[in-house]
Amino acid sequence: MALSFCGSDNSTNSYSVNAGVLNNGCFVDALNLVPHVFLLFITFPILFIGWGSQSSKVQIHHNTWLHFPGHNMRWILTFSLLFVHVCEFAEGIVSNKGMQTNHLHLFIPAFMGFIAATTSVVYYHNIETSNFPKLLLVLFIYWVLAFITKSIKLWKFAEYHVGPQHLRFCITALLVLLYGLLMAVEINVIRVRKYVFFANPQKVKPPEDLQDLGVRFLQPFVNLLSKATYWWMNPLIIGAHKRPIELKKIGKLPIAMRALTNYLRLKDAYEDQRTAEDPNRAPSIWRSMYRAFGRPILLSSTLRYLADLLSFAGPLCISGIVKYLNKTTPPNNIKGEIYLGVYFMSTTELLQNTSVLAVLLFLALVLQRTFLQASYYVTIETGINLRGALLAMIYNKILRLSTSNMSMGEMTLGQINNLVAIETNQLMWFLFLCPNLWAMPVQIVMGVILLYYLLGCSALVGASVIVLLAPVQYRIATKLADTQKSTLEHSTDRLKKTTEILKGIKLLKLYAWENIFCDSVEDTRGKELKSLKTFAFYTSMSIFMNAAIPIAAVLATFVVRHFFAETGPNPSEAFAALALFHILVTPLFLLSTVVRFAVKALVSVQKLSEFLQSDEIGDDSWRNGDTSVSMEAGKKHLGVTKAINRKQPMRYQMDNYDQPTRRQMRPTETEDVAVKVSNGFFTWGSNLSTLSDINICIPTGQLTMIVGQVGCGKSSLLLAMLGEMQTLGGSVYWSKLPDNETVHEGNISKNRYSVAYATQKSWLLNATVEENITFGSPFNKQRYKTVIDACSLQPDIDLLPFGDQTEIGERGINLSGGQRQRICVARALYQNTNIVFLDDPFSALDIHLSDHLMQEGILKFLQDDKRTVVLVTHKLQYLIHADWIIAMKDGSVLREGTLKDIQTHDIELYDHWKTLMNRQDHGLEKDVQQDSQTTLERKTLRRAFYSREAKNQIDDEDEEEEEEEEDDDNMSTTTNRRSKIPWRVCWCYMSSGGFFMAFLMVSSKLLKHSVIVAIDYWLAIWTSAKTNQSVGAGPDMFNGSSLADGIGGNSTLGTPQAEDDSYYLRVFIILCAAGITLCLITSLTVEFLGLSAATNLHHNLLNKIIHAPIRFFDITPLGQILNRFSADTNIIDQHIPPTLESLTRSTLLCLSAIGVISSITPAFLIALVPLAVAFYFIQKYFRVASKDLQDLDDSTQLPLLCHFSETAEGLTTIRAFRHEARFKQRMLELTDTNNTAYLFLSAANRWLEVRTDYLGAVIVLTAAGAAIWSLRYGLHSGGLVGLGLTYALTVTNYLNWVVRNLADLEVQMAAVKKVNSFLGTESENYEGSMDASQVPENWPQNGEIKIQELCVRYDPMLKPVLKHVNMFIEPGQKVGICGRTGSGKSSLSLAFFNMVDIFEGKIVIDGIDICKLPLQTLRSRLSIILQDPVLFSGSIRFNLDPERTCTDDRLWEALEIAQLKNMVKALPGGLDAVVTEGGENFSVGQRQLFCLARAFVRKSSILIMDEATASIDMATENILQKVVMTAFADRTVVTIAHRVHTILTADLVIVMKRGNILEYDKPETLLEQEDGMFASFVRADM
Repeated sequence: MALSFCGSDNSTNSYSVNAGVLNNGCFVDALNLVPHVFLLFITFPILFIGWGSQSSKVQIHHNTWLHFPGHNMRWILTFSLLFVHVCEFAEGIVSNKGMQTNHLHLFIPAFMGFIAATTSVVYYHNIETSNFPKLLLVLFIYWVLAFITKSIKLWKFAEYHVGPQHLRFCITALLVLLYGLLMAVEINVIRVRKYVFFANPQKVKPPEDLQDLGVRFLQPFVNLLSKATYWWMNPLIIGAHKRPIELKKIGKLPIAMRALTNYLRLKDAYEDQRTAEDPNRAPSIWRSMYRAFGRPILLSSTLRYLADLLSFAGPLCISGIVKYLNKTTPPNNIKGEIYLGVYFMSTTELLQNTSVLAVLLFLALVLQRTFLQASYYVTIETGINLRGALLAMIYNKILRLSTSNMSMGEMTLGQINNLVAIETNQLMWFLFLCPNLWAMPVQIVMGVILLYYLLGCSALVGASVIVLLAPVQYRIATKLADTQKSTLEHSTDRLKKTTEILKGIKLLKLYAWENIFCDSVEDTRGKELKSLKTFAFYTSMSIFMNAAIPIAAVLATFVVRHFFAETGPNPSEAFAALALFHILVTPLFLLSTVVRFAVKALVSVQKLSEFLQSDEIGDDSWRNGDTSVSMEAGKKHLGVTKAINRKQPMRYQMDNYDQPTRRQMRPTETEDVAVKVSNGFFTWGSNLSTLSDINICIPTGQLTMIVGQVGCGKSSLLLAMLGEMQTLGGSVYWSKLPDNETVHEGNISKNRYSVAYATQKSWLLNATVEENITFGSPFNKQRYKTVIDACSLQPDIDLLPFGDQTEIGERGINLSGGQRQRICVARALYQNTNIVFLDDPFSALDIHLSDHLMQEGILKFLQDDKRTVVLVTHKLQYLIHADWIIAMKDGSVLREGTLKDIQTHDIELYDHWKTLMNRQDHGLEKDVQQDSQTTLERKTLRRAFYSREAKNQIDDEDEEEEEEEEDDDNMSTTTNRRSKIPWRVCWCYMSSGGFFMAFLMVSSKLLKHSVIVAIDYWLAIWTSAKTNQSVGAGPDMFNGSSLADGIGGNSTLGTPQAEDDSYYLRVFIILCAAGITLCLITSLTVEFLGLSAATNLHHNLLNKIIHAPIRFFDITPLGQILNRFSADTNIIDQHIPPTLESLTRSTLLCLSAIGVISSITPAFLIALVPLAVAFYFIQKYFRVASKDLQDLDDSTQLPLLCHFSETAEGLTTIRAFRHEARFKQRMLELTDTNNTAYLFLSAANRWLEVRTDYLGAVIVLTAAGAAIWSLRYGLHSGGLVGLGLTYALTVTNYLNWVVRNLADLEVQMAAVKKVNSFLGTESENYEGSMDASQVPENWPQNGEIKIQELCVRYDPMLKPVLKHVNMFIEPGQKVGICGRTGSGKSSLSLAFFNMVDIFEGKIVIDGIDICKLPLQTLRSRLSIILQDPVLFSGSIRFNLDPERTCTDDRLWEALEIAQLKNMVKALPGGLDAVVTEGGENFSVGQRQLFCLARAFVRKSSILIMDEATASIDMATENILQKVVMTAFADRTVVTIAHRVHTILTADLVIVMKRGNILEYDKPETLLEQEDGMFASFVRADM
């Protein structure tokens, strides 16, 4: 055929213009080309020159700048324009087919228009980038020209009576409209920016976020195309392959997304609801959320509706393609439709063209996916914004809580943590899913209508199957939620037990109780596994429903159809229906989830609003300059006097944020009083006053000491002065500012009321040592050094791996009590405040440190600065330094005055103090933990760092992974390693699940998918057979289909139809039943495979760790071990099985789909190669980036949660220091960091989904194209084409799941890897070379100990700690061992229990070498009392005798010996009284006594006391010493003493130094040697 622009039909002269130039249709079309050509001619040179000069793209920082007005409008219009041009082109091509010769003018202008429109957008984008608006004039001219030429065409059409019934008329009208709108947009830009025709153009700067180079999240700023495809993320995601993504790389959030911005939005919406008429009305959180975040949700819902409507284009296009493939093309040129010498077609005619339908299907898919992802993104961004706002609201509320409700137990730390960790996330998730709530019903209704239109009534049967099963789904979903709750309770319980075990592991090993405790954990784990089993069952049910419902629906539909309609379905209907059923299942499956989330969100909002309405500190409570805040006196047992004192640090309340001033002093009051309390009655929330009738003054610039017995209200007095208690009466006055500043209400000079306060229970931040001490003050080297020396922290800091830059706190290195306390005191000293409150700073310090701190820190450092110091203490020997003394008793003041006053006026009290002070040469009164303490702490620290590399220790997670990344210089290796899938770990996981289960899972999965393919294939054959019989004419379609031949295609033609049909139907029913059964089997096997793997892994882990040598616990931080039991176990229990299931399902679905398409149209395989390559690269890049972003999200979440709980715990301190604002700022920063990571993670997910969805759309296009193309050559029947296309449609849904699940599984497998790394630890050798039965029942009966040439080390890598020690202890001897720190005393005590590596020499007890004994036997026959008392939660009976072997009398006897009988009798339940976790409800001294009792219960003839009396006051200790002498008169007692006077009465004293014995004799003999070590010790201790 000849090609000519106007065509060369015989009948007409295409080029004649007799009727007037504009009446020649061809000329009008040519005229339409002019604007397009004009645009291309002008813009190409500009673009080329522009690109050339932009080689120095310095001025452009991101690829993002400002937007001209109407930016998004222009993009949307241009996209519509492109779409209309495509339609015009298609229409032109199809009309051209109806002509005798080619009329190029039908489609060339459309093609050029398409190119011009594309160019216009590229051109516009570049102008925006370089901010050069003058060039926009070109576009303006183009729009005007195009508008005019198109209008001429439309006018001509109207003249010739071409109306809306013709497609070309509609298209031209649309184009006129679009060009007009674009023209309007352009005029608007000129109006606003005044860049041309105006004298002074407007200068515009890019948004401030973009001027800030730290902002890397560009979604709000890029153009529409980049927004829709996340193009701007490419550099980040592809770059992740070379270098891991760090926090620096993701930068800051744009201002609009920061927590502060959103907090203000939400708070305004919340506060606005409090009207003047009804100030107490509780504002609704829902309404505030809607006001603050309603608009984006509406936008998202709109996008969602668009996407949902477009999703129905798929099935309709398929049905069209299948329908028209077999029809012949319409007969040529129907003359009536020719105007202007060319053919005009109607709309329906165009839609009967299969190629057009294929392209439409492709475009619909692309658009649908784009809208869907955009909708997801908008909701996620809104959800994240909401979460940030809620967190800020909760935090501000915490800072203002009036916590009388805390002490009444209404609000606990746990609840606050739940609000932060759980409730805010629930609401965020609800926002993510809420558009589904109103989109899904619409989708379902639409689907049912379409089904009805395709299949008539029988479709309603299928649909009703789906709808009726929805409530079942919902039921399952709620069950899942309940089971998850109970699982959570059990696992919290299990974790608590595990934590206790790990904290007291040393004691458990020494007492040989590991197995008892291990069993109790296994017991809880059993319960947990039981609810996990239920969980697994319901999960698999839900997966099963999801897979089986579409099969059941299809089955029901076609069976009903068979019995009612007699004729079977034809292929086009059948496969459209199949696709529709698939579309319908998703919303129904999700609906249950969404409804569940909605219910959860309702509960969360309930909790939140309760929290936000709980009492705040009202300003009226400041009337006396005091705040009403109260504390948790919680589980106060009446019998325990110490309760209040000890509970004090557990309060979590927050002070008023804008601090109103404490009232100014009356002029009559003198200036030298810093704080004055008159007639004070204070309470902790109950109306009983804890402190009554308090009248005291704190003199300015002097040292005031508060003394009194335990529990008499000393700490409470400090808090009452700080305004933390509720005032029942009286008032607290704080003096005016020293330099007579005038103070207005609510405006206070920062430092004045900031009180440096060190609590009794030390409170540390998760930060470096230095940050803990400076606490937000500027760093001053000189001052810092002085403070560190005063608190003698230098030696401890030197032991830390990074000096004072080491992280400490909950997540950092575990410091001991004394070290923590000294850091808290250092913080108080360092702050530059006028008033310092120290609450018993010596309680955890030994005597040298106490003295040093008193002299250097308090007397020198603080007094030199003339700071007012209030010191609570038990150490009466320091009273001589006090300028003012307040003696308290039972919540009221007993005496106040100077020591002189008290000496003269209250002789009795003074004498009482004197006796206490003089007892045993300045022995100390209370809670003193001796020299032992510090040195021991330092020792544990040193031991911990001996063999541990500092780096791995601090990154407490994943040492293994660290090492992998070491070879970073060698780029290629890391790149490969980071994109590899951890197959080995997967194998390990599978094998721990059991080989049979793994095999079952794999085989049933494969079978299930084959059956599902078979069902659809059978449907295709059945429907095709129908069509062929009805058509009957033409070549037999079946013979063309090589595949169908085997299934007896020919034979079917002869049989009568009905029989035939029922034969097809029978097979169909059988296949469907098989498919449903297999769905059930597979869903169950996967879940239970996961369950058995979880069971085995946890069991092995627990056993390995509990039986690991003690050295393991010195090296491995507790947090790391606990992580294995909490986070990692949780992942293995609950997250891996569903991920694994989803991964295998989506992979197999995709593979089966591709297999089906290739078998139907082999040509598809050619197109598959480039698609596969593209897919490979997308998943490779995404997996690496996703893993990094997920790690970032996890690692930034922890500090945020910790910051909340930290704030709630350290409330008193923060408020005393007045640091609320700083902590708020920190919270906002942490929230923003976490939100940035999360936003990037979800944007990366969108990046992936958009790309895989487009790939899926291309697959559909190629499948359709291949089918249409191969039909031209008569290759197969229509039914199979329908089958192929239906499958191609499912691929789009599942491709991204393959990648997402792969990425998730990779992250989750890391948990298995970590657990595995612990499974490699060596266990202790429990066997021994002797059998337990060979050991005499009552061994050791005498208690004779021989030690020969003993050498001991902690680890084969380390130096020995004991070298060739020899000693002989006779039965019943009392032996004291002393020596400096690190001399090997404690190591010796451990050697008796074979806890350390004895590599030379031996210890023989009663004739048996202990190394030969089974550990269980050896350890169960000796007793030891450790230095730090360990109690477990449970009953007192359980703590004394976990094995349940002793009678009550024996327990009471032990308690009596330990001076505890009366106290225990007073407790509710006696021996069965409750011990809280760690024994918190007893004082340290009482706990130590329990430990003594525990040792007495075990009637062993050898007792080892490792400085057991460190935390007991003198009086009790004396009694104890007597008891040991009497109750243990006939037993061997080895006492390791850090305080020498405790062993002066011993029969034998051993002095050790550096692992050797230095002196060995009776104490009297040793004392006679003046220059001896022992003598010098005794002198020092006097």
